[in-house]
Amino acid sequence: MIIVDRELQRRAAADAPVSVALTGAGFMVRGMAPRIVRHTPGMHLAVIVNRHPERAREVLLGAGVDDPLFVETPEALADAIALRRPAYTRDPEVATRCAAVDVVIESTGAIEYGARVALDAITHGRHLVMLNAELDATAGPILNAIAQEHGVVYTGCEGDQPGVQMNLLRFVEGIGCRPLLVGNIKGMLDRYRTPATQAAFAEQWRSTPEMVTNFADGTKVNMEQAVVANATGMTVGQRGMWMPEFSGHVDDGTGLFDFEEIERLGGVVDSVVGASPGPGVFVYATHDDPDQRWYLEYLKMGPGPIYCFYVPYHLCHFEVPTSAARAVLFADATVAPLGGPVVEVVAVAKRDLTAGEVLDGIGGYCTYGLAERADVTAGERLLPMGVAEGCRVLRAMDRDTPLTYDDVEIPPGRLIDALRAQQADRWG
Repeated sequence: MIIVDRELQRRAAADAPVSVALTGAGFMVRGMAPRIVRHTPGMHLAVIVNRHPERAREVLLGAGVDDPLFVETPEALADAIALRRPAYTRDPEVATRCAAVDVVIESTGAIEYGARVALDAITHGRHLVMLNAELDATAGPILNAIAQEHGVVYTGCEGDQPGVQMNLLRFVEGIGCRPLLVGNIKGMLDRYRTPATQAAFAEQWRSTPEMVTNFADGTKVNMEQAVVANATGMTVGQRGMWMPEFSGHVDDGTGLFDFEEIERLGGVVDSVVGASPGPGVFVYATHDDPDQRWYLEYLKMGPGPIYCFYVPYHLCHFEVPTSAARAVLFADATVAPLGGPVVEVVAVAKRDLTAGEVLDGIGGYCTYGLAERADVTAGERLLPMGVAEGCRVLRAMDRDTPLTYDDVEIPPGRLIDALRAQQADRWG
């Protein structure tokens, strides 16, 4: 936020705000729209894209926009932006192909739809912020490569745990420490939660049962840590990560991990279940300079050799616009793949599956996701969680069995499969 806020203030003074398009009209966008409209000088909410445009209009009205415009062409949107009139539309190409839009924030959480938005935004010169860790973990490396070819920034976002972890990691590295484990703090884990078990919680928090199931069954944290792995080059210690349960403070959790093994692996991403401060993030790091270790102990970081750095919160939609501003104003990615995939997320049967049934999506009844090394995923032809939806099961599968490409029939004509093929061709 430091530096970014000052540059946004300059943009506001010059009446040259950063122009933002949002996709989706769900939980996160309902919070992000008023954050931009009411509380972010120097940033203009240009348009909300939703397949049901009346929902986008409702979000804009709720954010305090008196008379949002419905637009159907990029040219009409450009006119609205010139007038500083927030707009809404059903067609994502209205936003992705409008030259007056600086950055698109992909906020749907959907794989196929999100992939089409992302690719069209990138190839038409829009910076892209991903509030869609599921797509990022599935095809982020190839989308980032395409973005580099088109001279735009592809990035995950602050507020979502991967972005908060990367900000913390940059701080830790900046003071000379060497990160060994980059972690997520998760409140609970039950692989077998479903939209039925999560319906009441979802209603309480104005979310969808699928979204909160994605959190509860561990798929989301595996997706998030795959994103961090791909941005750092770190790996996972085992399929699904170690994810120890621990009721204490994360400061006191260093004994949960074998750091000799972690050193051998070159650093890992992982998560702790039940620790405080939840739902924060942490980095376990060391320092190779004895003098600096002495100072760290003096400064109450403990005797080492493992030091804990943490952020006790992640503030979701509150922080996302900062990543959009960083991309536009400084060409700085909050979190982006270094190259090819290092860790992927594979689909595992949540219950016994029968031949002929069609798999539902992330946060559904059929599968949960576990992080796995990308070389293992490729070598064993494991089915990525992000491509499982819509696949037809070819043979009966027992609960907790990882699915492979040989176990399913892939629907034809999907962009996500084409992007995955490009990713495999590029990096093997």
